[in-house]
Amino acid sequence: MRKSASICWVLLVVLIPLLATGALPPQQEAANPANAANPAPNPAKDLAWAFPVPDKNLPAAGDETAPKHLPGSSRAFTPAQIDDLLNPPDWFPNGHPAAPKVIQHGHGQALACGSCHLMSGLGHPESANLTGFSAEYIEAQMEDFRTGARKDAARMNGIAEALSDADSKQASEWFASLKPQPYFTVMEADTVLKTYVNRGRMRLPSPDGGTEALGDRIVELPQDPARTESRDPHSGFIAYVPMGSLAKGEKLVMAGGAGKTIGCDNCHGSDLRGDKYIPSIAGRSPGYTARQLYGFQHFTRNGPGAGLMQPVVKNLTAEDILDIAAYLASVSPERAKAAK
Repeated sequence: MRKSASICWVLLVVLIPLLATGALPPQQEAANPANAANPAPNPAKDLAWAFPVPDKNLPAAGDETAPKHLPGSSRAFTPAQIDDLLNPPDWFPNGHPAAPKVIQHGHGQALACGSCHLMSGLGHPESANLTGFSAEYIEAQMEDFRTGARKDAARMNGIAEALSDADSKQASEWFASLKPQPYFTVMEADTVLKTYVNRGRMRLPSPDGGTEALGDRIVELPQDPARTESRDPHSGFIAYVPMGSLAKGEKLVMAGGAGKTIGCDNCHGSDLRGDKYIPSIAGRSPGYTARQLYGFQHFTRNGPGAGLMQPVVKNLTAEDILDIAAYLASVSPERAKAAK
C-alpha cells in the first residue's frame, strides 16, 4: 500500500519532459513563499459553486418512515436506511461484482464506500466518481488521504486513516473493475432553476420553484431528485454551464489555451482516459474537477502527482477552472474509451 515513492518516480519519468516546455486554508497560504506576493483566491468567493455548503433553512422533510422504491428494483428501503452511511442501500445487487465488506459496511470513522460513491462507483457531485480510475491510482489517493498529503478533513482523511491496507486494496480493486458510463448531460444556459443544498451537500431544485441567473458558476442538478436522494445508481445529473464555456474549455484542455497551461491531452491522453497512475478525467462532475484543480493550485493536494500538476494549474483563473471543468464533463467516458 505504501507506494508513494515508487509512484512519484514513475510520474516524474513520464511527465517531466512535458512540464519543461484538494487548498491550504487562506490563513496558511502565506507560508508558501510562492504565494506571498499573489494571495490565493477564496473558494467561497470565486468557486463557491464547487464547494457546496448545506443551507441553514432547509425545506420541510417528507415522510421519513415510508419505504422507498426505485424503477427496476425489487428492493425497498426507508429514508433512515438510505441515509445510513455505514450500511448503504444496494438497489441492484446483481448489477455489479460481489462487493467486499468495506464497500457495503463501515465501522466507526470508516464509512461504507458505497454510501457516498454508490454501489455503481459513480457517486454524486459532492463526492467522486471512481469509475475509470485504475486500482493503483485509487490506492495512491487513499495513501495521500491517510498521510494528509491530500486534505479532506470532513470525510476522506479520517476514513483512510481508519482503514487497513487490505481494505484499501480491496476497495480500490473493486471500484477499478466498474465500467465508466455517461452520467452527466451538460447544457449551456443563461438561467437555471433556483436551488438549495441539503444536509448531505447535494444541490436540489427549490420546492418554491422559480429561476435565477446562472452567472459565473456551474449548477449540477439531478435528472430525478427523488431517485438521486434515494441513492439510485442509475439516475444521473444535468450540469448547467455558462454560455461559451464549452468552447473555451476545449481550447484549454486540448491546446493549453495559447500557452496559459499545458493541454490535458499531453498527460491524460487524446482520449482523456489517463493511464495506470494518471487518472481518467472524461465525463466527471464539473464540481469535482474544479475542486481538484483548486486543490492542486492551492496546496490541499500534495501527493506525488500533485507536484507535477501544480505548475500546470498555476496560472489558471477561476473562470479557466470553470471552463475546463465544463468541457471535461461534456466528454463521454464511453466515447473516450472508443477513441483509445
